[in-house]
Amino acid sequence: MHPEFIKGDGFLVKVIRTGRRKTVSVRVQEGRVSVAVPKSLSDSRIEALLARKARWIKEKLLLQSAVEPEKSREYVSGERFTYLGRNYRLAVESGKPVAVKLRQGRLWVRVPGGHNNPGKVRDALTRWYRTHAEQRLREKTEHYAGVIGVSPTAVGFRTFKSRWGSCDSRGLVQFNWKIIIAPNRIVDYLVVHELCHLQQHNHSPGFWKCVESVFPEYKECREWLKRNGRLLQI
Repeated sequence: MHPEFIKGDGFLVKVIRTGRRKTVSVRVQEGRVSVAVPKSLSDSRIEALLARKARWIKEKLLLQSAVEPEKSREYVSGERFTYLGRNYRLAVESGKPVAVKLRQGRLWVRVPGGHNNPGKVRDALTRWYRTHAEQRLREKTEHYAGVIGVSPTAVGFRTFKSRWGSCDSRGLVQFNWKIIIAPNRIVDYLVVHELCHLQQHNHSPGFWKCVESVFPEYKECREWLKRNGRLLQI
């Protein structure tokens, strides 16, 4: 019997039908999606289920995909840059004033000299990433602080050499702005991690219980960051 596949929203799903199953189970493993279903379940019911689970499936696929190391940057059109886990091709133009925009699926950069001025392209991109990181991280911090029930005294941003965030006894929470390159769920995990330190200034079982109460899949996110963190570069 040939394997049966159903096309999801941007992903392919292997359907496993069995007479021994009464419930439906969706798995995302090693970048592949499968669904085990009762033998009699119709394709339309399976498609409806996959549509409801599409966001969850996409997040799992993104978390399981490794960030590929980039070759030495030249900051020219066609190079790939990642923002919140999604890849965008760089489009460099020459002109003034300096500008960076996400437009039509591309990361568009305008600087004097264009391709002949890679340092300016890099600087413009760095400012754009940092500005967007600060905005997104402030929004996420406010949201998750309400969920956890904590109140940071301030939120700051730094270029840490070997860490992604910090929280001190005064309630100051700081983030490495480069985390904005990672998938959205990784960014969320980092915010929750640092905010939970406002309750537990250690990595005790109580601390991880706080993280898990908001982020049940925190171990997967933590491992992703350990595995791919060094590759989050502009």
